[in-house]
Amino acid sequence: MEIPTFLMASVAVILFGGDIFTWAMLSDIGDYVGKDIQISWLPNLDELMKGYARNFRPGIGGPPVNVAMAIEVASIDHISEANMDYTMTVYLRQSWHDDRLSFNHTNKTLGLDSRFVDKLWVPDTFIVNAKSAWFHDVTVENKLIRLQPNGVILYSSRITSTVACDMDLTKYPMDEQECMLDLESYGYSSEDIVYHWSESQKHIHGLDKLELSQFTITDYRFVTEMMNFKSAGRFPRLSLRFELRRNRGVYIIQSYMPSILLVAMSWVSFWISQSAVPARVSLGITTVLTMTTLMVSARSSLPRASAIKALDVYFWICYVFVFAALIEYAFAHYNADYRLKEKAKVKANKLSSESIVKNGKQAMVLFSLSVTGMNQGVMISNRQGRPQRSGSEIPGEGGSEEAEPRRRRSRQPEESADDKKCCSKCACKPIDADTIDIYARAVFPFTFAVVNVIYWVAYTM
Repeated sequence: MEIPTFLMASVAVILFGGDIFTWAMLSDIGDYVGKDIQISWLPNLDELMKGYARNFRPGIGGPPVNVAMAIEVASIDHISEANMDYTMTVYLRQSWHDDRLSFNHTNKTLGLDSRFVDKLWVPDTFIVNAKSAWFHDVTVENKLIRLQPNGVILYSSRITSTVACDMDLTKYPMDEQECMLDLESYGYSSEDIVYHWSESQKHIHGLDKLELSQFTITDYRFVTEMMNFKSAGRFPRLSLRFELRRNRGVYIIQSYMPSILLVAMSWVSFWISQSAVPARVSLGITTVLTMTTLMVSARSSLPRASAIKALDVYFWICYVFVFAALIEYAFAHYNADYRLKEKAKVKANKLSSESIVKNGKQAMVLFSLSVTGMNQGVMISNRQGRPQRSGSEIPGEGGSEEAEPRRRRSRQPEESADDKKCCSKCACKPIDADTIDIYARAVFPFTFAVVNVIYWVAYTM
């Protein structure tokens, strides 16, 4: 009989073990909630809310309600340059006085949950520059009501909002931005409600501890404004303005250093021989295409704005230097080919001139011999047939003296024209290709260094 009894007890534990555990827990909690607890200082909320009209503000028809505002920043999740906005999670705390909810039989503050919020009048505060916003509701609505005996109400809520932020990206990525969080009453004008920052809001809790990936919060300030709308009246507005400085280290590593290395890579072609055409051309084209890809990838995360950014300026500077290195080789190669053609032409002209001179000398010798023979025959016949003439009338003597100055004068303009042609050829003489490379090795790095100094001084000062 003992064994069946044990088995039945084991089955009962297995089947009803969960219920037994539940009963044990309820019995423990019953010590706190199972008894009729009487708390003498708790006000009767039903009597307190009797005759309360949540649709009307406190003291309607009288002076405006003073609402004290306080903000605690939980996180800044994302700052987008492409959408010109940022996402922020804040604890928004509003405090005001409502005589209808005062109770004087105790001095303790009463804390209530979010279900009581729907029964009270609360300010219709909204975020002016918000694109979207929502309350958190896990595991319950993140709202809090604290009611003091004198009728002072503290209303706290947790809000996440995507807020617009107008950014000036002309100095991107060396820029500093100022973003705002504007709070304003949507329906109540300054005659019904007045906002002011709480006396305890001397600094923002949590903002100094935030670590952002791309920015550093350098400063913030509180601003109180009165907005005047012609059609609706004057509305109070509170603004939290904080300044952001972009962290440049990421951009130096991802954008600036690769650009500098690509420019330096294009200078390698100055040390490659002019005869290595495939090597120099492929190096120049590769650097140009890589620079183009880097420019496109860097601009993909930015808005398509008309403003020229500092990063765009630097990319174009590097692009010009890379392209100039490719053009330098084309210029040097053209000069090398031109010099080779000129040398071949000069050599051909020299050979032709030498052959002409050689043939001309032979013709002159034959001509001089024939003329000498003719002159001798004429002189012999003249001596035999005629009396001897005076020395002044002998042909070839006086006439030759007068003809020589004429020949000299006719040769002078020809010689001056030849000199001019030689000078013009010397002025247009192409530079040696190796000399161009030697100059480029010094001019390109020096110019790039000077441009970098001007760029960084202009955009960082």
